[in-house]
Amino acid sequence: MPDVLSIVLGGGKGTRLFPLTQARAKPAVPFGGKYRLVDIPISNCINANLRHIYILTQFNSASLHLHLSQTYTFDIFSTGFVEILAAEQTFEHSGWYEGTADAVRKNFVHFRTQNPSWYLILSGDQLYRMDFKDLLQKHRDSGAAITIACTTASREEASQLGILKADRNNNITEFLEKPGPVKDIADFKIPSGLSGVKTDGYLASMGIYVFNAQAMESCLTNELTDFGKEVIPHAISNLKVNAYVFDGYWEDIGTIRNFYEANLDLTTLKPRFDFYDEDRPIYTHSRSLPPSKMNFSNMNQSIAAEGCIITNASISNSIVGVRTIIESGASLNGVVCMGADLYESEAHKKENAEARVPNIGIGKGTIVKRAIIDKNACIGEGCRIGVDDMVRNDGNYGHYYIVDGIIVIPKNAVLYSGTII
Repeated sequence: MPDVLSIVLGGGKGTRLFPLTQARAKPAVPFGGKYRLVDIPISNCINANLRHIYILTQFNSASLHLHLSQTYTFDIFSTGFVEILAAEQTFEHSGWYEGTADAVRKNFVHFRTQNPSWYLILSGDQLYRMDFKDLLQKHRDSGAAITIACTTASREEASQLGILKADRNNNITEFLEKPGPVKDIADFKIPSGLSGVKTDGYLASMGIYVFNAQAMESCLTNELTDFGKEVIPHAISNLKVNAYVFDGYWEDIGTIRNFYEANLDLTTLKPRFDFYDEDRPIYTHSRSLPPSKMNFSNMNQSIAAEGCIITNASISNSIVGVRTIIESGASLNGVVCMGADLYESEAHKKENAEARVPNIGIGKGTIVKRAIIDKNACIGEGCRIGVDDMVRNDGNYGHYYIVDGIIVIPKNAVLYSGTII
């Protein structure tokens, strides 16, 4: 569908996912053992035959650029592309992207060369599987200038989301950004008989928009910088804006707690998001790694990605990412382990031993509970992480963090043998 231009917004700092975003853009954060968050929107586009895709990047974007360049290369007989548009200085614009809408505005010079009829605006940090063909068809049938994909939300969930008021014809009449738990929003409740809605509650914006090309141009002939906070509320008073109600699973992976819980949900018997869908796969970088090897180990309700070597260990309710090495006697329970970017050579391991630095992976006899272990972490022998009855307040503790009560071992961290957290 060359008349649809897909734009994935990936330029934010991702402060709520810090320290996972300390050295990478939020869409580049590893997920599910082998994927990156950005793989979700791109795969949804590819599965809908939408192959003209721009990724807008700005902050900590090197690893995101590397992943995209290694992963998404279409054949020479296709006009499709996944192209990165990093923030750049031009004679017209000398500053950084000031928000989601500003990022689109500053790249019109590139978008117009594709002559799109519609723009599909997507976020780079959400977990869902949506039929974009149906979304686009409903948008065309509605005659709207803009369509906003919505999900139903409870009153508690609505306090932290953008809430929409719609009539029975799915026309959006009002928008309210993050009303909080106190504000009275009873008049925003979903009207009975609204098409596509099977429950009561509120309509929350998913941050997924379809714009007619002309509407996009007219909406951005100003200084408004953010779609959710400014452009959409302003457009509602001037244009026909339609609600597309999505009834599938959707999770905004914007916080450490959401990230942790969404990962561990993948290990359940019936996960809310299912990667095991051959008709609508989630694509990612093909690494050509060997199968994972389990030596005398016990794995219960867990996922192990490619290239792992797990020896005489006990793994429960955990994600074990690519190239993870887990040594004898180790135990993981409720752990999201992102794995490693490389295998250490024997010469490098010898250097580690001489310097008394642990190898990449999890050492002998180490016990880890309720934690996120970022890539290339070196965890020594006999460590106890999240095990002992200790008061753990949120904060930066140098070689580790505690966020939302969850221990986070940052990328490339070194925990020496016997460390207790």
